[in-house]
Amino acid sequence: MLYKVLRWVFIVFFKIFYDVQIYGADNIPSSGPYIICSNHTSWFDPPLIGCVFSKNKLCFMAKEELFRVFILGYIIKRIYAFPVKRNTADRAAIRRALQILDQGDILALFPEGTRIRTKELGKPHHGAALIALKSKKPIIPVFIKWPPHIFMPVKVGIGSLIFFEEEGKIKSKILEKASQKIMEELKKAAANIGEA
Repeated sequence: MLYKVLRWVFIVFFKIFYDVQIYGADNIPSSGPYIICSNHTSWFDPPLIGCVFSKNKLCFMAKEELFRVFILGYIIKRIYAFPVKRNTADRAAIRRALQILDQGDILALFPEGTRIRTKELGKPHHGAALIALKSKKPIIPVFIKWPPHIFMPVKVGIGSLIFFEEEGKIKSKILEKASQKIMEELKKAAANIGEA
């Protein structure tokens, strides 16, 4: 219930303060399971993604520090977010992510692991690639470009699904290659909105 209420609030918010322009909406699957991988430059990225993919419930992987913030931690727990310890191999978070996908739901995360304020994409962590390889579920790349001021367009580029078909043991070279592929597809999504 809270998820639906907050999503409605943010849909209204974005309609008032931003002109949300979506490129590649046809690439959005009708249902899960799949993994949304997005660049991350703003605190508003998660609610914006939730509004763009409004036909389905999204489960966000979020840094554990947010769950310790008064009220905010209470809220995000109740809108299907779950914590991840950054800069470490958080096995509990990986297990939770795989469980979400096994249930047929949609997982959303930020491969860069934190907000990147520069124009260039940051270096990816391997969590997204590991989850995709273990679950054998596709990734959909999303690139968001925020304007410098409100009442201006925010552009959202949605790329084609990425499938990873690796079999056997997941080695570091495979993770590196898969992570690079994700970032390459994010760059293509950026190019589709004129941000290459």
